[in-house]
Amino acid sequence: MLDTPERWARLSIDDIIDFRSSLVRGMHRVKVEDVDNPNKLVVRTRDLALAKNPPDVFAEFHRKPAGRLTVDDDVQPFGPSAPLRRFDVGNYRFDNRLEKAFYDTDLKAREAVAGLYKEGTLVSQIQRAFSVGAFGVGKRRRFVPTRWSITAVDSNLGLHLLETTKTFPAINEYRVYEHVALDNRWAVVMMPTTWKYELIEAWYPNTAWNPHSDRIAIMGSHEFFDGRKTYAEIGGCYYAARLAVNELLQKERRQAGVSILREAHPGYILPVGVWNVRENVRATLRAPPKRFGTLSEALAQVGRIMDIPVSRWIRNSAVLKDALYQRRVDELWK
Repeated sequence: MLDTPERWARLSIDDIIDFRSSLVRGMHRVKVEDVDNPNKLVVRTRDLALAKNPPDVFAEFHRKPAGRLTVDDDVQPFGPSAPLRRFDVGNYRFDNRLEKAFYDTDLKAREAVAGLYKEGTLVSQIQRAFSVGAFGVGKRRRFVPTRWSITAVDSNLGLHLLETTKTFPAINEYRVYEHVALDNRWAVVMMPTTWKYELIEAWYPNTAWNPHSDRIAIMGSHEFFDGRKTYAEIGGCYYAARLAVNELLQKERRQAGVSILREAHPGYILPVGVWNVRENVRATLRAPPKRFGTLSEALAQVGRIMDIPVSRWIRNSAVLKDALYQRRVDELWK
């Protein structure tokens, strides 16, 4: 529970901070290419990432663990830390799926990630194993910083799903999905077009990423059918939300234009990690949507959900502007 974000969607920020701050983090410096290092600390760390269930762990530190709770919008909060002196793990069994990918040194990391996801492995489990260099071809394996492993897995899985999402017919209606969690409001607008996608976030004053301004800060990133060539300005949450959207479209065997709108209100006092975006967009899309015949009707519903006026969302949007103002070739022949 303490390290499985897929189970946190209905928890409060206090709950998440509570049990994350109770975890003690052991540190050990290692070169990123030393994934085959026989050092016991390295081996045990990898074993933990591949284990099916959390085993008992004994850790001895060089000094008393200390430090404040560390928070970041990319990774889950974590508590006090200290350099490790000794580290032992009790009885455990490997997850058979992760173990198979680990021992297949001819399997590319991207193929391993896609295969594990298809077999039902949790995204957070894949991200942990990716971080400890468990995937990839032989000597090319590397340790990966946690925030990079999270976004790498979300991004690669999203691209993997998009390969088939883009071949499906478009949905035949306008939809609006809505959800509220951790004082964040979510609205997902789906349009009957070929694939295009954006995530726009609005941070109110006194929230995690807008603590000092007296104005609402809005930013977003987008892509059209041909995708992006650069890293999203909005960060790892862009790829987490894109994965969640593609999961629904894959299930329905459809494609769509998608605009995700997020309002982070003052109750969102601390960032709790990218998982928050992935899991809450998943939760948003599990609820039945409201369906409309026109984009104007769909946007009117957005206006009933969100505090920020629809006109301001449109000003900060690439996908909604395209849908509202860009004329299509088929329209010219009508």
